[in-house]
Amino acid sequence: MNKITAKEIAQHLLTIEAVELRPDQPFTWSSGIKSPIYCDNRKIIGQPAVRKQIVEAFCQYLTSKLSDIDVIAGTSTAGIPHAAFISQTLDMPMSYVRGSKKSHGKQNQIEGAQVAGQRVVVIEDLISTGGSSLEVVDALRAAGAEVVEVVAIFTYGMDRARATFSAQQVPLHTLCDLDTLLAVAEEAENITAKQKQLIEQFRDLY
Repeated sequence: MNKITAKEIAQHLLTIEAVELRPDQPFTWSSGIKSPIYCDNRKIIGQPAVRKQIVEAFCQYLTSKLSDIDVIAGTSTAGIPHAAFISQTLDMPMSYVRGSKKSHGKQNQIEGAQVAGQRVVVIEDLISTGGSSLEVVDALRAAGAEVVEVVAIFTYGMDRARATFSAQQVPLHTLCDLDTLLAVAEEAENITAKQKQLIEQFRDLY
């Protein structure tokens, strides 16, 4: 199969409205921030053709690194299905990381494959500020894992995220980014040049 490009992924995300652009009618994030863009990559799992392409793109990227990876770990909850599809395709052990420890049973935060002493790649659906992804990295490190990299579907490309990942010495790779998606949206006349600029200005605030 030919290499799946970031542009192709951007087209898929826009087509299934996993990413929506509304610079004139901003969305309200859970944090209260008014945003001209909203990303819900959970829509991918309901679209088999797109899902297959996303999983293939992940696997194409990871295949050259398999000798340095022992476990595929998904972030709870959005990263779990993608980690499952990837680990199945690559025939690798999988685990997932909860946002916090369970309050009952063994009170595990990490489920599935053992991660102590293992080289782990974290699968995430979206990178905004990067805070939640790095909480997963911290949990894995505390459990004795070596986190090789975080790989995500999409990033807003915020400076805050780049700085945070750099400070924690965690490599980050994304299949698609905001700049690519905006270029695709403008080319398809989904947004105007002015609207594209407004979204870029919003991103640059963070």
